[in-house]
Amino acid sequence: MSAFRPHQSRRDFLRTVAGSAVAATALAAGASPALAAPAGATRSGSGGALPDEALRDALRAITDAGMPGVFAEVRDGHATWRGASGVADVTTGRPVRPDFQHRIGSITKTFTATALLQLVGERRLVLDAPLRRYLPRLAPAGVTVRMLLDQTSGINDFDNVVFGSVENIEKYQRTTVRPLELVAMGLGQEPTNAPGERHSYSNTNYVLAGLLLERITGRPATAEVTRRVLRPLGLHRTYFPGTERRIDGPHSAGYVPWVDGTLRDFSVYNMSWAWMVGDIVSTTADVNRFFRALLGGRLLRPAELAQMRRTVPADPTVPDGAQYGLGLLGVPLPSGPVWGHDGVVLGHQTISLHSPDGRRQVTVALNATHYWVPGQPDPIGEALWGFLLTVFAGTAAPAGARGRFSGSPWTAGPLTAAPGATVLHRPLPTARVAG
Repeated sequence: MSAFRPHQSRRDFLRTVAGSAVAATALAAGASPALAAPAGATRSGSGGALPDEALRDALRAITDAGMPGVFAEVRDGHATWRGASGVADVTTGRPVRPDFQHRIGSITKTFTATALLQLVGERRLVLDAPLRRYLPRLAPAGVTVRMLLDQTSGINDFDNVVFGSVENIEKYQRTTVRPLELVAMGLGQEPTNAPGERHSYSNTNYVLAGLLLERITGRPATAEVTRRVLRPLGLHRTYFPGTERRIDGPHSAGYVPWVDGTLRDFSVYNMSWAWMVGDIVSTTADVNRFFRALLGGRLLRPAELAQMRRTVPADPTVPDGAQYGLGLLGVPLPSGPVWGHDGVVLGHQTISLHSPDGRRQVTVALNATHYWVPGQPDPIGEALWGFLLTVFAGTAAPAGARGRFSGSPWTAGPLTAAPGATVLHRPLPTARVAG
């Protein structure tokens, strides 16, 4: 989504991550005292310049600010740091572990784009060809394959329909929806802009990308990404759950401050709506391994990787801010540019950022969403930025550099489309655990 949408934009997600003082208090009020549990961390490998103590303190600051639980993996060369802070279950106090599986949301799009760019390298797909060449019954006039992947097609977002009400959010928790239904929802709305005019984040683009992958290969899109990406990299804890509502391995609850004043766990959900858009379950270690292979040239030839890094402004009003390529996000940090993606589905959010060569990496996962109240302070977001900046600066981030620093691509919030944003972002007078 983009800032031009009538509800939460992709730019507004990091503010969702950020959380207001009201919402952070509400989250903490519904949690057990174990929320204050100290962060645990481990270090492995040799070399690198990972600031272990600063990373541990910065991760702990995120739960101190109100997030129930957070875990992360940081890599620098052959050195790896893994940490966790807070609880996976606010009722029992079960602690978060750094090896948990997690719904990674829109980071799925990078996997999808990688498989399609492999087809470009095989000369089976042309990026600037009209989409109608491959999907004649579905593609709007003027839309190219590239426009799907860099989100400039102007095709509207199906999640305006799927997640347009509280009732629908509950309905689709147990409802299977097919890709063609999602495309019909997106195309049934007015376009956001003319094809190629500007970036406008829409999940419908990546449903069409999945259908394109199936059209060219003749195989299910999820199977094709598994065959081309997951298996060659040995990502054994990464998979597409589809209609299977429960996450296979150890994982956290996924909390949303619900409209009745409770913290509701949405970790059990039919993710058929997300498909090639945001369906993947993974771990911080597997996500880092994927991005290191991608940026290091193991998955794409130099020509296709260069195309992936050919970007447009994620927010046309901030041309020097975040840039969106072909399923890949470029972010200018004070320490230098990084590449990656972010993702949010109900109750689960993930940010994955990497140096251009894939040597310095961070993937961080948080277990609550939809708690930012417009116009309110964002202590969780300030702490999250402190952690991310500590990773890439190699030392604790100065207090003045934390939060929405000047020139940040996320000055007005992050970049992930969040289901149900219209109806779920609201202040809560209290927060108690549902059930």
